Amino acid sequence: MGAGCKNLRSTVTGRMTTGAAIFRIDGVSKSYGGVKALDSVTLEAGVNEYVSLLGPSGSGKTTLLRVIAGFEVPDVGRVVFQGRDITGLPAHERGIGFVFQNFALFPHLTVKKNVAFGMMNGGVAVPAAEIDQRCQAMIDMVGLSGLEDRGVEQISGGQRQRVALARTLVMQPKLVLLDEPLGALDANLRGRMRNELRAIRERMGVTFLHVTGSETEALAMGDRIVVLDRGRIIQAGTPDDVYSAPSSPAVAHFLNRFNLFDGTLTAGKFTGPFGTVASPHAVRAPQDVYAIRYDRVNVLPLTATVSGPALKATYIASEYLGSSVMNFFETSDGKVVEVEHHLSLGAPEIYVARQDYLLTWNPEQAIVFGREAT
Repeated sequence: MGAGCKNLRSTVTGRMTTGAAIFRIDGVSKSYGGVKALDSVTLEAGVNEYVSLLGPSGSGKTTLLRVIAGFEVPDVGRVVFQGRDITGLPAHERGIGFVFQNFALFPHLTVKKNVAFGMMNGGVAVPAAEIDQRCQAMIDMVGLSGLEDRGVEQISGGQRQRVALARTLVMQPKLVLLDEPLGALDANLRGRMRNELRAIRERMGVTFLHVTGSETEALAMGDRIVVLDRGRIIQAGTPDDVYSAPSSPAVAHFLNRFNLFDGTLTAGKFTGPFGTVASPHAVRAPQDVYAIRYDRVNVLPLTATVSGPALKATYIASEYLGSSVMNFFETSDGKVVEVEHHLSLGAPEIYVARQDYLLTWNPEQAIVFGREAT
């Protein structure tokens, strides 16, 4: 049995296999107007763990976060936090932090007053001296020293993101939920804030559950990735597990790193547009799909002799991505095949526009999904 199939069996529920769980949801379902946003979801997160929730729009990511936070009540199932069933507890009594995509800061308050807001207006009175001390310590930690008296409209997007995080962390939660917190930032800021979020979380020793629609963000930030589709968890594992062995064609598609080919898996062989290839370690799936990573594909002259899979395609264009170059080829039936060249391996090849080439790869590096796999 292939590694991807074994990975699916052990992690499809999203359960942790090691470490103490700080929260758990059991069999949670939630519907809106007869449409299931969550369908029997079970998930745990450990103490001091960074979990990335990945999936397309409408997969249930934000609904899952809102159920954990207490903004939504599940139709069935329960939410357990620090060993206590909090399913019926209001959001403000749960002790769980939430960072919104748009930051939800108070524009009429200064940076410091935004950070202090929860302590000043919470159900438990906090002495003024403690409020001041905790606010200043958190402002220093997130790198906002010197901006305490600025209005939040007077600081940058990255700084506002830090204010939102500080306002949450100053309440000393053991679990922080982040709903696409980097979505409102430009590409440069997103890259910097990814590193800062991880560093802040590690210093605080807090569990983060981070919703994102970006596979790059999920892979870069999560100790563990949980992939959702149509309200269900379809794979969970380390970034390397998910990236190297997606459990289904849907996961491979979400990762945006694989060329996917339809075909037929029969008697341990996959037949597709590139020919027939031995596939003895296929992963069981509801459809027959062949997946090869962008950076595993080689480009050869049309006259080259190839012993493995071979696909004739026309070169269209290239895109420079900084650390790599993405080359785009089109097959005779209109399918675009992507070929990634990492610049660390040397200068990229120069291809002639509208010229035909042979695309090939080592079939041992492919991932094959099929109905007949066991």
